[in-house]
Amino acid sequence: MRLIVSLAALCAGVIIAFAGGDLRAADGKPPKWNPNLAADYLDHAEERWASWPRASLERGTFCVSCHTSSLYALARPALRSHLKQRQTVDSETKLIENVVKRVSAWNEVAPYYPDQRYGLPKTSESRGSEAVINALVLSTRDFYAGTLSDETRHAFKNMWNLQMHRGDLSGAWAWMNFRLDPWEGEQSAFYGASLAALAVGAAPQNYAADPDIQNNIQALAEYLQRNADAASLFNSATALWASRVMPGILKPEQKDAITNRILKAQAADGGWSLSAMGEWSRRDDSPAETASDGYASALAVLALRASESPAAGAGARRGVAWLTAHQDKDGKWTARAVNKRRETSDDNLPGYFMTDAATAMAVLALTGTP
Repeated sequence: MRLIVSLAALCAGVIIAFAGGDLRAADGKPPKWNPNLAADYLDHAEERWASWPRASLERGTFCVSCHTSSLYALARPALRSHLKQRQTVDSETKLIENVVKRVSAWNEVAPYYPDQRYGLPKTSESRGSEAVINALVLSTRDFYAGTLSDETRHAFKNMWNLQMHRGDLSGAWAWMNFRLDPWEGEQSAFYGASLAALAVGAAPQNYAADPDIQNNIQALAEYLQRNADAASLFNSATALWASRVMPGILKPEQKDAITNRILKAQAADGGWSLSAMGEWSRRDDSPAETASDGYASALAVLALRASESPAAGAGARRGVAWLTAHQDKDGKWTARAVNKRRETSDDNLPGYFMTDAATAMAVLALTGTP
């Protein structure tokens, strides 16, 4: 059966999603946290990333990372709306301009990691990853503006042109694989496909119902449904989160199964740990961090809000309580890398990546943004 996503279906999906949990904490009260401090941390993190020499690309552009920039692009407008701020801040404006420049010059700029320097198939992986992330960043911007821009339509065109049509990845995109879980590992194409669904579902003016992309959406949904049962909890929870704005990408029984897996992984303190969301192995053989963390807890809350299971609400509220109790004094939420032990210092920027991501995800969970 062809997947045609109408505006009514999308709205219904969001209404159902809210039935799986709201913004109240476990005690029934609104969550108490400091959005201003969270904004300060995220703005600084984005500035730090955008100015890092290793992130620099041609024409004055920079890499839009899975861990900092892309999630910042989702979280910062949610904070701006929450704080009733009218203007974008400089770091957000710079990020959007950077993405627009690369989208506009798509056939002229080099991929993040060309084959000639990094080996096959890094060009395909770079292009697929960037195309999806560019569409997500611009779609999120347009979500708040209420109008789908020509720039975003161009970004989606780039994305659909790189969708795979054969083999195991049919319906998905080639995705960066540096054996750096959770975003750039062996199974990360599923994560990327979930982000693509999130981008399409967030796009305003009922873009998801455009007749010209129905075959693409159908192929995307078939890929996610075909692989959801075997996906890591990290990946499947991301798909469940995306189903909040794209209800047809998972079957009802798959959504229930993912919900049950999430609830089973919830720790006694109400949070979740990334180490419980995948079969990760650290390169340096250091022990995994098993304590609840900001990224896993926020992802679980976002996913549970997309669930139609009656049990999801209680789990989400306990997760909200954990998040509100674990914001640091400088506004951030912490998380630890699953690929190796990383120290956080100004001389070791990768040590910040998981915490940058955790803070953005916590903001999305606590503002209730679809």
